[in-house]
Amino acid sequence: MKININNSSICEIATEIVKKLHSAGHSAYFVGGAVRDMILGKTPKDIDIVSSATPAETAKIFSDTMEVGAAFGVMLVREQGISFEVSTYREERNYLDGRRPEDVKYSKDPKIDVSRRDFTVNGLLCDPQSGEVFDYVDGIKDLQQGIIRTIGKAETRFNEDYLRMLRAVRFAIRLGFELEADTLEAIQKLATDTKKLSAERIQQELTMIFTGESPDLALDMLHNTGLLAALLPEVEAMRGVAQPPQYHPEGDVYEHTKLMLKSMTLANELIAWSVLLHDVAKPQTYFLDETGRERFFGHEQQGAKKAREILSRLRFSKQTIDRVSRAVKNHMRFASVLQMRKDKVRRLLADDNFPLELELHRLDCISSHAKMDIFTFLLDKIVEQSGEVKLPPPLLTGKDLIDMGLKPGPKFKKILKKVSDLQLKNKLKTKEEAIKKVLRFK
Repeated sequence: MKININNSSICEIATEIVKKLHSAGHSAYFVGGAVRDMILGKTPKDIDIVSSATPAETAKIFSDTMEVGAAFGVMLVREQGISFEVSTYREERNYLDGRRPEDVKYSKDPKIDVSRRDFTVNGLLCDPQSGEVFDYVDGIKDLQQGIIRTIGKAETRFNEDYLRMLRAVRFAIRLGFELEADTLEAIQKLATDTKKLSAERIQQELTMIFTGESPDLALDMLHNTGLLAALLPEVEAMRGVAQPPQYHPEGDVYEHTKLMLKSMTLANELIAWSVLLHDVAKPQTYFLDETGRERFFGHEQQGAKKAREILSRLRFSKQTIDRVSRAVKNHMRFASVLQMRKDKVRRLLADDNFPLELELHRLDCISSHAKMDIFTFLLDKIVEQSGEVKLPPPLLTGKDLIDMGLKPGPKFKKILKKVSDLQLKNKLKTKEEAIKKVLRFK
């Protein structure tokens, strides 16, 4: 099979790297996702190259190189400001920790190299000078059939690196493919082994899944493989938790969350995890009232606590943990916004987490009762302020209170909040007025 090599700059530069390796007496090919994408008619975002050249030999050929995994034969070659991984053909044996091989041996045979890779669709080689594709693993057939299949026995591949189970889901969803039967069965059997992975690797892979294509379908595939129950049991628990049909005609908590994931546009880490976890405490707060209606009192507060626990477990940054847990905690407060005082609305709009919380509210509404009056109201308020939503500089600070003879303590926050509220109501306009008001509090 031959393909037309994309004429993008990244393909042209990568082709020149291959030519230089050839000129030095080595064989070299494009490998993996770049070949897969070009066969599917897509422009690759990055290109990996595999070669018979050892890391030392690669370093002699190119002026700008860096070892990124010399023990595994991987060098970074930088040309025209773009970095490319150039790896030596190798075989790997004796995976002891579900991630790293104990034995790595260089090879001169590209067939041996592709045989140790994860999935057939990622095991294709291409000579960019001729456009010829070399397929030793039936990857082209699987591309045509739209399936993700491991190279060799599925259990063996997954036991080499447990992360491959999550990658199988990500590739299947990204490409619109199905998991091949034996591959699916192996994941279902070994799903709990993913808990042995580092939290950072799990976090990164799950975030790519939920911010990628069709995150709603990904959620279902994670459930069907057993990976959701293994890694996010709190989300798995949302399945079957009924909601009042007059407010949630879409179904249970899981279906509601899935619909929100589907409705995301330009998803990022913050909104994806806020959506995924906004109702995470509904299973534990569920009860039926005297009329038989489903209730979830306090699920937002409990959900914020759970979100913080889950995100901490996955080693997210402190900032992400704080912002997502705040969004979960506050996602019900918009319900009363039409009854809020003007100063409270203004404070709400000026909150640094407001854009995230407003988007969460929008997704929550369109994925349930579809009432958008509150969302529209808040947009109008933003427009009224010319899109610039911020609070005026405070009239008083904690230092001012100390200078007035007050002792620092919990009351400081209450005093400053009271002063700020009066300022927003335009009842206090100067620092002097604020000081006089505080002196009356004493």
